[in-house]
Amino acid sequence: MPEKQYLIFLDVDARKRHYHKSKGGKITQLMVQLEIRLEGQWREVIRYDCAHETIHKDAYNLAGKRRKWGIFLTYEEALSFADKDINEHWELYRDKFLRGEFP
Repeated sequence: MPEKQYLIFLDVDARKRHYHKSKGGKITQLMVQLEIRLEGQWREVIRYDCAHETIHKDAYNLAGKRRKWGIFLTYEEALSFADKDINEHWELYRDKFLRGEFP
């Protein structure tokens, strides 16, 4: 099963973590996550994944509380959507997170 994993630095304090696995040209696992460096530690802010075979988006605030939304797309569509969303909105998500809000 081909597997891809990489980090893309968006700024000195922001990075995107990307992981996916495929079999027969179909995505079978995915995780795309925005991480913000705060006080020397990388904190998850937004995460798209397919844990428990359900595609969803998690958003975290400074207190570590989480909100979850279901994503009703195929794995391939969800992977593209997650990458694009984080690429286009990471600054907004970072700013909200640092203000203590849910992104």
